Amino acid sequence: MTDTGEEQGGAGRDGPWWWDRPRGAVLDVGLAAVSAVECAVEGVPFAREAGLPVPVGVLFGLLVGSTLVLRRRWPIAVVLVGIAVSPAAMGFLLGVVGLYTLAACEVPRRITATLASMSLVATLVVMYVRTSGDQGASQSLVVVLSVFVAVALTVPPVLLGLYIGARRRLMESLQERADSLERELSLLADRAEERAEWARTEERTRIAREMHDVVAHRVSLMVVHAAALEAVAAKDPERAAKNAALVGDMGRQALTELREMLGVLRAAESPKRVPAAAAAAAAVVPVAALVGGFEDGPGPSLAELEALVGQSRAAGMVVELDVRGAGPGYPAEVEQTAYRVVQEALTNCHKHAPGARVVVRLAHREGEVAMQVENGPCGADVVQPGLPSGGNGLVGMRERVLGLGGVFVSGPTDEGGFKVSAVLPRGPYEAVVRRVGWRPVRRRVRASSTAPPRYQSPVWSIP
Repeated sequence: MTDTGEEQGGAGRDGPWWWDRPRGAVLDVGLAAVSAVECAVEGVPFAREAGLPVPVGVLFGLLVGSTLVLRRRWPIAVVLVGIAVSPAAMGFLLGVVGLYTLAACEVPRRITATLASMSLVATLVVMYVRTSGDQGASQSLVVVLSVFVAVALTVPPVLLGLYIGARRRLMESLQERADSLERELSLLADRAEERAEWARTEERTRIAREMHDVVAHRVSLMVVHAAALEAVAAKDPERAAKNAALVGDMGRQALTELREMLGVLRAAESPKRVPAAAAAAAAVVPVAALVGGFEDGPGPSLAELEALVGQSRAAGMVVELDVRGAGPGYPAEVEQTAYRVVQEALTNCHKHAPGARVVVRLAHREGEVAMQVENGPCGADVVQPGLPSGGNGLVGMRERVLGLGGVFVSGPTDEGGFKVSAVLPRGPYEAVVRRVGWRPVRRRVRASSTAPPRYQSPVWSIP
């Protein structure tokens, strides 16, 4: 007989020899002892009928009955021994228990059917031979009695063994299924934790990017205006007052945007407890939703580009705005990303190219919007404002654009300036990919990552 697959492999076994448990060994030894006593008693008449010494018959019965201790190890051999000693009219318990064990174990059913048929025929023949010599017994009664005894000693143990074996296999299957389900749930829990950690990392990155975009641009303009204020404070008081007012306006705008951002953060924190399934589902939010836009309410849009460019012009930068086409109305995350790209590009121009001419181009195309910020070389006599740079501006812009399935290209120009170009699809990025024909960049990602694929394209330019 078999237990679970783990016990078959050796795990969980604490019984001696071939027994899985000590109680199984105690049961088999007890049955073997009873069978040995039975066969020893039945060996006495057998020895007299065979003309053998009684001790020989008793010893033979003891040996035959003791083979029942091997029923779990070699059930076929036990049944064959029972069939072999059936002519000696011994081994009643041996035959019944042997057939039960054979039917309950993992022996092929054809072998079980063959040995059960052999045992049935052997019992039938022995009963017929022994009862046919009785005086006063009719032939039909002898046949009926022989068939009844043969069926009673063969069919019930076989059927019971088949039932117990099927039940045991069903329990093993259910146990294995439960173990498999537990492993799958554990794996899903691990993957959900990984996704949650990944989502937290993305959230921290997004907050840092928003803080950088909001603060860096406003503070850069404030530093530029403060430098101009310092330069003209003594020579032109009217212009100094104007610059001071601009610095104040920039500071108030920066504080307002920071206050709005912090308000969104506080509103996003809910004291309600959510179910584990909802938490796991929240861990697999698409990257486009994470990196597209931070503002839940009305954030910056393309309609505010003119005001953004005006702020840079007020700081003394020569900026040209070129808008082509009519905007059909884009999703909020697309407009916010486009605005942030232009904003960060202008901030970089203030930091690294003071005094240079800047051209901001915006083109509304079919199903997408394209933007480009290009600055020329700055003069050698221009005083650098000394604005600090952490090197995160281009990285943040690239993450924003790629998160929406767009294309981002940046690099120096042949004239010695710098150019930032981006293309954002109006709808789902898959449709744009199929239409334009960009091919995916092969990269290795974690199995739990749900980030959309990245696409590469030739260097983009405004036609």
